[in-house]
Amino acid sequence: MTIHEKAVVEPQAEIDGSATIGPYAVIGKNVVIGSNTTVDAHAVISGHTTIGANNHVGSFTSIGTPPQDMHYSGEATELIIGNNNQIREYVSIHRGTVNGNGKTVIGDNNLLMAYTHVAHDCIIHNHVIMANVATLAGHVELGSHVNLGGLTAIHQFCRVGDYSYIGGMSGISKDVPPFVIVTGTRKRMRISGVNKIGMKRNGVSREAVSKLEKAYKMIYRSSEETLLKDSLTEIEHRFKDCVEVQAMVEFFRTSTRGVVKNTGKDLGCD
Repeated sequence: MTIHEKAVVEPQAEIDGSATIGPYAVIGKNVVIGSNTTVDAHAVISGHTTIGANNHVGSFTSIGTPPQDMHYSGEATELIIGNNNQIREYVSIHRGTVNGNGKTVIGDNNLLMAYTHVAHDCIIHNHVIMANVATLAGHVELGSHVNLGGLTAIHQFCRVGDYSYIGGMSGISKDVPPFVIVTGTRKRMRISGVNKIGMKRNGVSREAVSKLEKAYKMIYRSSEETLLKDSLTEIEHRFKDCVEVQAMVEFFRTSTRGVVKNTGKDLGCD
């Protein structure tokens, strides 16, 4: 274990022998840090925070601090971070709330660039990229292989599906379906197509990409006379052999906030 002599580490903290803690870093008593994780100078890690293996926590980060929630009263909520994550300078990640999941969870192999913010009770799955100053409000869930452009803000309780790409400076107030490219403001969202490049880079088959394109055209071709639930039923049966399309159908059906559509209107399931 390498702990700089000018780091402040509570004796109760559990730090793996292969971890490295830089100068002026502050590590709280309820913190657990796994193997080969590096914490750079001036980082602050507090609360009931568990960090796995092979992570790199940048300078001036604030990890595991209390949630920005008016109802929070000092409860021992958690932050859980997996393995192989890069958390860059000035990132802030808050613990959960008792009225939420009780914990904020970040998976594996994620890149959180400088000044990004992850609020209480968020769930970030795996292989996610949050570009500089991207911001998640409370209770947001990001699926795997999601890519958020810089300065993007996501409203509380929204979900973003797997393999979606959200362009920089977007404002998201509804669920973003999986496998798509989205840009725009809260009132004027635009889905420009499926995220072919992102899926190709991560091994999704050409056949699946082709079927997803057809499925989305069936949804967004909908007229006032064609209800979303009818389109979903048709898609479900037509592409029953495609796991990705079935996941997309399930996402639409389980949305509670409505799903963004090119017009900026809700795409509800009623």
